[in-house]
Order: sequence, then structure tokens, then C-alpha cells
Amino acid sequence: MSGSLIDNIVIRRASLDDIPVIRSLADVAFRDTYREILSPEQLEYMLEWMYSEQSLNRQISQDGHVYFIAENDGNPCAYASVQPLGLQDDGSFLFELQKIYVLPDFKEKGVGSMLYSHLTGFVRDAANGWPCRIELHVNRYNSAVGFYRRLGMDILREGDFPIGHGYYMNDYIMGTAL
Repeated sequence: MSGSLIDNIVIRRASLDDIPVIRSLADVAFRDTYREILSPEQLEYMLEWMYSEQSLNRQISQDGHVYFIAENDGNPCAYASVQPLGLQDDGSFLFELQKIYVLPDFKEKGVGSMLYSHLTGFVRDAANGWPCRIELHVNRYNSAVGFYRRLGMDILREGDFPIGHGYYMNDYIMGTAL
């Protein structure tokens, strides 16, 4: 793929200083993903709930979320985060893939797959040789379900999870062993 978009993508770990970048990316990518799935009111509620400066600061500094930003020629074009959930009863380490969002102009060009590959490498390194699994919540109506299936994830269960103000996340929980 010499000379392709994918050759120009660099993925880096985000810091607290990147909160404005993550918020800016989410304002476009999250809205684009859910504009036809969620009501405008729920979309605004979820953006504030997940992407306010306070929420992102808590996620990174207290809740253990590790964010990564993909850049194309130095310009942010996607982001992802993963959260370690610890050792499980089966002896494996569980990580939750919290987010992968790609700006509309970069979708279907391999950026999401690159981020996923980067995240799974991070997870394997963090597990330090122990068996590990990764799970994620994805809206049942989100086209990303197919993306995650192509990456080898299976639907493990589904649920409707209250998030406040009478809103629910209607999700599949998908996962795979790494």
C-alpha cells in the first residue's frame, strides 16, 4: 500500500493534554456514528456524559482508560480507548474496549483496523503473558457490529443499560480472547 493513506497514519498514546483533541474528534465522529440511531436529545446527553472535560479527565486519571489518537500527517483523524478490568475468575485478564471512532472522511480506509490492532497489542503487553480477553459494548443498530465481527469478535450477550435521564444503551456485548 505504498503511498496510501495508511502509510501516513501514526498512532500515539493520548495524555490529559489531549482532552480538547478527543472532544473535537468526538464532536464529529460520535455525532456521525449515531445521528441516525439516537434522538438528538440523547446524542447531546451522551456527548456530555462521555466527553465533557470532567468526564474525560476522570476516565484517564482515575478510571484507568488509556486513550490513543490516530493522526494522518499530524492531523488527528480517529481515537480509541481501552480500560483494564482486571483478573477474572477464569484466570484471564479482561479489558474493555471503550471506544473506537473515526472521522467520516477516514472511515473504510483501514484506520479503525489499525487502531484495533494497536489496542490489542497494548492489551497483550499489559497482560504480560497472562491469558487475556477484550470485550466491548456496541449499539445493536451500529454498523460497527460488522466491523467487529470481521476482526474476530463474537456477540456474547446483549442488554439494555440505563444511562440516566430515561435513556438506555441498547447494546451487544462482543468479545474475543487474545
